[in-house]
Amino acid sequence: MMRCRISVLTARRLLMRQARRAMLGATIGALFAPAVARGQSETFRIGALNPITGAGSPYGPGMQRMILAPVEEINAAGSVLGRRLEVFAEDTQTNPQAAVLAAKKLLEVNRVRAILGTWSSGVSLAVIPLTNEANAILMNTSGAPALSVPPANAKGLSFRFQATNDRFGRAFAEIALRAGFRRPATMAFNNASGIGNTEGFRRAWAAKGFTNGEHVVYEPNQPSYRAELLRVLATRPDVIVMGSFLPDTTIILREWFQLGVPVRWIIPAWAANPQLVQALGPAVTEGIIAVDTVSNEESEAFARYDAAHRRAMNQPGTANIYAPTAWDMAITLALTIERAKSFDTLAIRDAIRLVANPPGAPVSSFAEGKAKLATAVEIDYQGASSVLDFDEFGDVTPDFGVFRIEGGAINRKYVVKI
Repeated sequence: MMRCRISVLTARRLLMRQARRAMLGATIGALFAPAVARGQSETFRIGALNPITGAGSPYGPGMQRMILAPVEEINAAGSVLGRRLEVFAEDTQTNPQAAVLAAKKLLEVNRVRAILGTWSSGVSLAVIPLTNEANAILMNTSGAPALSVPPANAKGLSFRFQATNDRFGRAFAEIALRAGFRRPATMAFNNASGIGNTEGFRRAWAAKGFTNGEHVVYEPNQPSYRAELLRVLATRPDVIVMGSFLPDTTIILREWFQLGVPVRWIIPAWAANPQLVQALGPAVTEGIIAVDTVSNEESEAFARYDAAHRRAMNQPGTANIYAPTAWDMAITLALTIERAKSFDTLAIRDAIRLVANPPGAPVSSFAEGKAKLATAVEIDYQGASSVLDFDEFGDVTPDFGVFRIEGGAINRKYVVKI
């Protein structure tokens, strides 16, 4: 395998090729380009490790582009402590085994000091032992509670820019209560994310004083889930709460519609998305409640991100809920290095809350934050994805949007704060 580096400009060009290949269903390998004749000491290397292919492919290309875009702005604003950021991009394929190989390349060949943008709990849980061993920062958008605590996060080097599964479960429970459901059942894809979402719901539902119904965990990559579905439907639930991904959700809903048994659905929005409507049609998907976090849409940071996303992807920034988290990762990392006045991993770990949490002067961009830090003013970076107040575990608590599929359109109904 050829070992070489990718400049930001080259990565952007190659990402366009990746997107075209993904549309054709091809597997995308590592990104390669001629080496830049520049010493390791002259750049701070970061890895963009995103789901360009696989179940996360509706989000990965935009995430990768929204790591590259702020890096360009950061470098144009004078770089970080005099050192330019350099991005190396890899595809997780939304597969833990592929993600491990990609992470090894980033850490051992490209010598990155931080990995940004892992998506899905299975991927992040597979990668975090590698980043820990390499003393590298990991910034993820995965939900598994295990990512917050030892042994996975024993060194405190992992930071989550998305809600935990427990927080998703609490939001699901609040939404089910508001909708008037009282007999919920749950179905979960057998991985950390799927099980975490439904277990989070069941804990929150029981805490509200209600009884949980049937719970089924199913294996991935099956041609049919009819047996599991019939087991749930036999208990006559009024709603089924899912911890699922797009491919399995598509099969389950198709088989449910064929059975003709009335029931409602609450599904995470990464599975109940436009691709689901396109695959099944409006009749099957009508009335589904989709739940996802919502970005910090009224913030100046979101306005900056939105403009960059429109330029890069020809879509509004709201089209990809994970893209603003990727944008925030790059800016937060750069501001933290400036605040720490160090490229040392532990110094970065210890300073991240000093730039992302109050108190401090609110800032919305790297240039603004860098200027204030230069005058010894403390800052509070309020991100595009959320206000980014990291708790003791490195987790944030965004707001949740409640969407309903109506006539093939996915319409936001209200926002839940937990």
